[in-house]
Amino acid sequence: MVSMKNIQNVRTDYVKGVLNLQDLQDSPGQQLSSWLQDAIKAEALDANAFCLSTINSKGFPRGRNVLVKGVEEEAILFYTNKRSSKSADLSFNPKAGATFFWPELERQVCIYGNVTELSDQENDSYFASRPRESQLGAWVSKQSQPLSSREELDATLKAVREKYKDLDVIDRPNHWGGFRIAFVSVEFWQGRASRLHDRIVYRKSKSGQWEKWLLQP
Repeated sequence: MVSMKNIQNVRTDYVKGVLNLQDLQDSPGQQLSSWLQDAIKAEALDANAFCLSTINSKGFPRGRNVLVKGVEEEAILFYTNKRSSKSADLSFNPKAGATFFWPELERQVCIYGNVTELSDQENDSYFASRPRESQLGAWVSKQSQPLSSREELDATLKAVREKYKDLDVIDRPNHWGGFRIAFVSVEFWQGRASRLHDRIVYRKSKSGQWEKWLLQP
């Protein structure tokens, strides 16, 4: 076993908040929006970041941090290179998990849901709002593919900058776009002392209405 001094003694007793069933919004999208705003106000690092979990064609789970770029009543949106490993996983199995964690607030949200691709109109609209350097980056990166050296990437960026230097508008690459994760289950978690955390989950009833339940810590 790799020696890691005192790792077993690293722990935090969570005491910053309380989560009550009656205080939560009627829909998980509304509640997630509220907590995201709280995280932004608390100046949480990358407040809109979440761990996207997918399953690849070999049956292995894979997770990586991405940024949420839209919250709807029953879904969240994110954007990526459609040739990436995450996109390949979602083509194989269009289901995903999304986990937000804000240590500054001792809060966590765990989502799982069904995934669909966003429309060209949605993709074009968001791409046009991105900073120019991010737009150029979408043309540069062959995401998840082998790279011989950083110099190779820098040379590609230089060439792309030269190509678009006289253009005010940079078109969206066909291989770049977004996904929508439609909620199946959304759990809100507030850390509490002695590991007796508050946990509340949203799931839909047979009538199609969102219902909330308390969970054991």
